[in-house]
Amino acid sequence: MAHNILLVEDDREIARIMRDTLVKENYKVTWATTGIEGLEDFSKGSFDLVLVDWMMPEMGGLEMIEHIRLQSDVPIIMISAKSKDTDKVEGLQEADDYLAKPFSLEELKARVASHLRRWQRYNKIYPDKEVVQFTNGLCIDYKNEQVFRENTEIVLTQKEYALLKLFTQNPHQLFTKEALYTHVWQQTGLEDNHTVTVHIKGLREKLKDPVKHPHFIQTVWGKGYRFVGDEL
Repeated sequence: MAHNILLVEDDREIARIMRDTLVKENYKVTWATTGIEGLEDFSKGSFDLVLVDWMMPEMGGLEMIEHIRLQSDVPIIMISAKSKDTDKVEGLQEADDYLAKPFSLEELKARVASHLRRWQRYNKIYPDKEVVQFTNGLCIDYKNEQVFRENTEIVLTQKEYALLKLFTQNPHQLFTKEALYTHVWQQTGLEDNHTVTVHIKGLREKLKDPVKHPHFIQTVWGKGYRFVGDEL
């Protein structure tokens, strides 16, 4: 089965060369030209590896990687014209590997193949849980995107489910409204907090989660929200 690779690169000439090279190696390549577009493609698809340029319009590579890491441990290779050791160190704090421009196509193929081998071994050893039980009767079937509370299915909107999935897969992590908006709506520049607030309220009501003494979603006043439930 061909591996799926997400390539996020705004330089069209470089991207075409990389894409054509990887396709010749029998990889399936999805090409995005901005960080927002790349994040949206990643959320909709299933990828085995991500190649992302550091400097891009709308959303930089580092920020994009931060959002990907909220939902996946997929191998990520940072691509950049920055070649100083300090830049490499900063890039490697977020990505799994760093490829400085200009690079040879042989090196690109070798790095990609190496990380894909490791990813295959990782997935065989650490399979993802498809159904997870939480305290206070919450159960999530991630494979079928179903949510239950006390054995009763709760029908959520697409955005409500995306919010709950993000919270439950990153327990006790504080999310600002801006971060939630970027990750769930794949857009930046939140002008007001109304969109996020309305969806959080709707999610809480469906989960029957009290605001003052929450079982699941806690409001950290002036900062954002976090998931406080525990996995069983």
